[in-house]
Order: sequence, then structure tokens, then C-alpha cells
Amino acid sequence: MNCKHTYIFIGFLLFSSVAFSQSYKNEFGFKSDNDSYLAQGSDRYYTNGLFISFRRATDQEKLNPGLEKKIYELSAGQKMYNPYSGYAPDPEKQDRPFSGYLYAGGSLSWFKKNESILRLSAELGTTGPNSLAEDGQELLHNTVGFYELDGWQYQIKNEIAINLSAQYTKLLHRSSNNATDFSFEGYANAGTTFSAAGAGILFRAGGLNQLFNSAYTNSVIGNNAKAKSLVKREVFFYAKPQLNFIAYDATVQGSLFNNNSPVTFGVKPIVFAQQIGFNYSSQRFTFDFGMLFKTTEIKSSAKAHQYGTISMFYRFN
Repeated sequence: MNCKHTYIFIGFLLFSSVAFSQSYKNEFGFKSDNDSYLAQGSDRYYTNGLFISFRRATDQEKLNPGLEKKIYELSAGQKMYNPYSGYAPDPEKQDRPFSGYLYAGGSLSWFKKNESILRLSAELGTTGPNSLAEDGQELLHNTVGFYELDGWQYQIKNEIAINLSAQYTKLLHRSSNNATDFSFEGYANAGTTFSAAGAGILFRAGGLNQLFNSAYTNSVIGNNAKAKSLVKREVFFYAKPQLNFIAYDATVQGSLFNNNSPVTFGVKPIVFAQQIGFNYSSQRFTFDFGMLFKTTEIKSSAKAHQYGTISMFYRFN
């Protein structure tokens, strides 16, 4: 093989490698929430959450001209809630019910060329002892040598959970150098476990991709991509203040239809949340660390709450 052919061959390999690296259409990973990630020594309220997800992008060449991507997602997760501590044996002193939520669900997201996103999702699951939250927390505490739990005997009762959700995101402004942008985010939930609505402003700063190619919106995957990404790797900070209107929360209020749980409370109708975080994403991997701070959510002696969240995803064909 002469020198010219060698250069052509090497160039072809490099081009094929780049093209292949930009065409991963599947993504699998997990997200973990825990208040201990903030190293404050607390173990209260929303104390732990673990979620796994699988996403797949449809063939983008078959989409209408105004639509950039369509992504399907299957997910499963578990959330655990405590009062002021996982050791709260006296129900009279509990400022939040012991409760859990276990679910499996699916969603479909439409990503438009104008960087607006619509996501619709549905979840089917259970609250109460069937959520296995008590077993999960006991396993966690026994594994890492945490304190003994007491109080789960007063958790909310079993209830089938059916929850629907819609989320809308729209780019408002991006700087000319693509280093910062602002977006609107709004959502609405309705179901037997969670019913709420909220809106906020997302700010990102760093090496950014479009909202239809970004790790923040879980849209790095593609299948016959139409638009080129702005950067090969995303590295950015983000912040999102959000105002939430809470209509119902079964993990606090018990069953929507027959509240026979031993400990329940009312919920605060308005909750302000502030989320900040850091995200790194290559063509193959995503790592995200965030912190979320919330004002008081419960009509009791409960205080404001904060927790950390870690996400890791891997993309493949």
C-alpha cells in the first residue's frame, strides 16, 4: 500500500470512528438520590431514591422536518421517606410519615429543532409496605453499618399507584459564543400518589450542546442524526430555581381514597426548590452531580430539606 493510500485508509478509519461515536442510539444508567451526599449527617424526609433507565432513539430520518429526535424510555425506581430520622419509634413525635414508593414506567420525548421538548410519562407502582422501602433501608443500613431503624411499623398503608406526568422545556436565549443559555421548564403531575405542577428557569454555563443533543435533557443518543452537536464533550454548571404547587402527595397524606394510615399530615401548597449541579458528558458516558434545596413541604414541625443526586449513563449500539 503506497503512502497516498495509507493516508486515505487512516482518514477513512478516523471518519468511521467519529461517525460511529456520534450514532449511539441506546442509553442505560442509574440515578441515586440521598441526603447523605451533602455530608450533613442528616437522614430525614426524602432520604433515598434509586432509579434505573433505558432509553432508545428512533430513526431520525423518518421524523417530520420540524422534529429533531424522538426518544423512548423505560424506567424503574424506589423512593424512601423518613421523619426527622430513621429512628423515630414514637409516632407522636414523627414530623413526616415513614413511607415508600416503588414503580415501573415509560415515557416518550419529542425534541424539536427549535429546542423545545415535550415529555409524556406514565408510572404504575405501589406505596406502603409493598414498596419494599423498609427492606431497602434496612439492607442499606446493615450493609454500611448505620444505626438501627425503628418506626416503620407506622408507615402509610398499601395503595396502588398510577401517575401521569407531562414536562415542557423551551430554549429562551443562548449567548452568541454558546457558553451560556436560559430555558423555561414546566411540568404537571396527576395521579394517586403525586399531583402537582411547577415552573422554573434553567441556566447553564460551560461547554453546551443544543437541548436536543444535551446530557441535561437525556438526549445525547441519536439515530441518523440530523443536526451536528455544538461541542463533542459537554462540561457545564447549571442552576434551576423552581416554584411548585402541590395538590396531593400520598407519601405524606396517605391514601387518596381511604386514608387509614396511622401517621399522616397535610402538605404545604407552595414549595420553592433550588437545584444546582455539574455535568460532564462524552459520546459514551454521562456523569452528573446535583444538589437540591427545598422549602418546608409538610404541615408539621418538619424543616426545610436538601439532598444530593448522582447520575451515571452509558451509551451503546
